[in-house]
Amino acid sequence: MKVLAATLVLAALAATALRAHEIPKDAAAHLILKPRGNRMFVAARIPLGAIRDLEFPATPQGYLDIDKLAPKLEQYATLWIGDFLEIHESGTRQRAHRVIATQISIESDRSFATFEEASAHITGPRLPTSANVYAGQVWFDALLEYSIQSDRAAFSVRPGMQHLGARVVTALRFVLPDGAVRGFEFTGDPGVVPLDPSWTQAAIRFVRLGLSHILDGTDHLLFLACLVIPFRQWKPLVLVVTAFTVAHSITLLASAFDLAPGALWFPALIEALIAVSIVYMALENIVGASEVSRRWLIAFGFGLVHGFGFSFGLRETLQFAGSHLLTSLVCFNLGVEAGQLAALAVLIPALNFAFTRIVPERMGTIILSAMIAHTGWHWTAERWDELRRFTFEWPVMDALFLAKAMRSLAVAVALAGLLIWIQRRVRVLNTR
Repeated sequence: MKVLAATLVLAALAATALRAHEIPKDAAAHLILKPRGNRMFVAARIPLGAIRDLEFPATPQGYLDIDKLAPKLEQYATLWIGDFLEIHESGTRQRAHRVIATQISIESDRSFATFEEASAHITGPRLPTSANVYAGQVWFDALLEYSIQSDRAAFSVRPGMQHLGARVVTALRFVLPDGAVRGFEFTGDPGVVPLDPSWTQAAIRFVRLGLSHILDGTDHLLFLACLVIPFRQWKPLVLVVTAFTVAHSITLLASAFDLAPGALWFPALIEALIAVSIVYMALENIVGASEVSRRWLIAFGFGLVHGFGFSFGLRETLQFAGSHLLTSLVCFNLGVEAGQLAALAVLIPALNFAFTRIVPERMGTIILSAMIAHTGWHWTAERWDELRRFTFEWPVMDALFLAKAMRSLAVAVALAGLLIWIQRRVRVLNTR
């Protein structure tokens, strides 16, 4: 029995050692950057178990021998953090770095709340071997130093932590000289990211983001196609597309300023409603498109729904806006509109060619709309199943909820007034 027990223990330790050298499925990294004078200080934290192809010294009991590991930590910090982390000052990469201190920390350590706490912890007393921890249960912390010209320069960073695992989430904070903190969270490799972007950097990034978002959004493009298939003359086309644009701009901005519901089921509901909007517009085209005076109202209503859909793709990237939130939102919307115009520039000539050279307009409208309705129906079924997984809970009727409800009600009243005014103007224009 003793031999069997010893064999099982050794097998377990061997399996643990093997797992320690595998690529982790998920890993987290924490970086805090603080420029001061002509130095950029970086407090870094990664899982020690993510460092592979190395043998960690162990005690006879199998625990991590921190005393024997300590002399190697500076080299590990260079090989696994410093050589991958890119600091750019005014567009120039600062390659030289120095490891100031290293530390092994237990999983429950909370010293990375601020740079000062992290720095004090890393340069403080070392965790003793008597803590009895395994390599896969601790953090590896390092304090690095880069030479810079000025702490007021424009800095960018490429975290470079994607080598730590199959899926790596990097939480990064940049402490500005005035004490303000910019927070970021990246999955994988985000490329070179400006830490305190100028308004032009933010504008260019978000225009590109909006453009790619609409061109990659098949559901939004199919809805846009349903809108314009029956109305390809410039006057009704401008009215319908403008109504859709104004509507999704309103809810996009409202969501960015936290005027949308924050419940977990809300994004799933919006995605399902987007699919429903495609089916509805396609069926309306099949049975006979409505008048322009009604079509623009429908486009406006569904545009409000699609605006929330756009905002979900924007939430994770607002961290790149820096102090230019409104500029970034406007530029994202401009990118979306540019993408819509590009899609229409291709779609309308293609439809005109098809309806004059290939198939009669009415038959072509029915065929195309039926194909879109078929796709939309499948999306509706799939997204409805996804929505059913969430449990709807009534919100708590507290002061915060009432304040948010009042703001939403004010926005709804303003929208209703805008719709009434636009509808009257459309009627006046149609009678001329």
